[in-house]
Amino acid sequence: MHAHSLDAKQGSGDSYLFGPRQAWFAFAMTLGLMVFDYIDRQVIVSLFPYMKIEWGLSDKQLGALVSVVSVTVALGALPVALFADRTSRVKSIVVMATVWSMATISCIFTRGFGQLLAARAMVGLGEAGYGSVGGALIASHFPARMRGAVMAGFFAMASVGSVLGVMLGGLIAAKWGWKAAFGAVGIPGLLLALLYLKVRDYRTVELTPRLDRATRSTLSAAKAITRALIRSRTMLWVCVGGAAQLIVVSAIWSWLPSFLNREYGIAPAEAAVKAALVVLCGALGSVVWGTVVDRAGARRPQAKLHIMALLCIASLLAMVVAFGAPRLGLELPAQARFALIALGGFLMTCTVGPVAAIVIDVIHPGIRATGASVLALFQNLFGLAAGPFIVGVVSDSWGLTTALTAIPAFGLLAALAFRSAARTYEADMQRAGEPPAEAATATAAGAQTAHA
Repeated sequence: MHAHSLDAKQGSGDSYLFGPRQAWFAFAMTLGLMVFDYIDRQVIVSLFPYMKIEWGLSDKQLGALVSVVSVTVALGALPVALFADRTSRVKSIVVMATVWSMATISCIFTRGFGQLLAARAMVGLGEAGYGSVGGALIASHFPARMRGAVMAGFFAMASVGSVLGVMLGGLIAAKWGWKAAFGAVGIPGLLLALLYLKVRDYRTVELTPRLDRATRSTLSAAKAITRALIRSRTMLWVCVGGAAQLIVVSAIWSWLPSFLNREYGIAPAEAAVKAALVVLCGALGSVVWGTVVDRAGARRPQAKLHIMALLCIASLLAMVVAFGAPRLGLELPAQARFALIALGGFLMTCTVGPVAAIVIDVIHPGIRATGASVLALFQNLFGLAAGPFIVGVVSDSWGLTTALTAIPAFGLLAALAFRSAARTYEADMQRAGEPPAEAATATAAGAQTAHA
């Protein structure tokens, strides 16, 4: 690492940390890894029909193969972010990408459900903390006024990666077999991991002396940082709302290829392509709604949360009508139902970027990666992990269509949580603040940092 000087102006929240060129390079590289993070995570969902036939798996087992990744991501996110906050975020990200890519490739050699479940758990272990550490890294590169849009773009890559994972998985499986899909998507991540060493890191912003002493061990750090985070009611409600909405998102994305295959008899490869179109609508929606929410909050910050609440309700209505049309007595043609699913997909990712930006707004700059990892814990353990497994369990008992009709109800919980967060957002944002100019200068004298 090579230290470089940084003036107070650059260290403030209203300018680029290292300049636009370095910011956009870090942004591009971090986005690239986010794409492969989700390609490796989601490639399996288009393989469900093949695995169900070859291995005779239940829907609960299929759901578990998706959910286990999110469980291990959730359990590893806080320790990884604590480590990254106190050391090198760039090197931490390189290690993460290497582990999850190798684990994906290892899925080729599995011979049954247990082995594949273990390999998928290793994928999640490698991905643990990436969203929070990568998000904190690029957020710190950009001015505060751009963070909402930047974070929306970053997390939109989860949708893009999911699109590619679902689509490529189905196409590769149809031509070369379902196990070949894991090798095809795992290798590029290893190459990107090496290139990521060219991204500049930033040095840790100093905490208060008491908190700095507390962060010398992982356990004491967790306790001290948890106390700091609990002070923000906004963050707690946003974590609940973000997780609830992601239950809906993860369930739809994971099970839509199987729904199209079972409900309409569409071949797995074609079903994967159609499902990928819905995920693409989600990618577009996360960028559009991230920008809309940013602009709405320019004058009244709490408006961000009110808009997200309304969009969660709108996505709920679209999905319930789309999946539940026969049970609601509605005679909708297949094309109309698919159009409603696509509309719901466009709406339901409305929280992805804004939620992460709001969390960064209401916590101390010195623990942004760790604070974002708390959001990741909620989103992965109670959101992404829960959705596919809940649908699998319900599907085994009452059918996949019934399960997908019921799961959007979690959008109502998300809307209520965001309304509650709106009451305390401005106060918590003022309490967190940016570091004073003197502190910014002191930390930045070696903070224009790290070129690994």
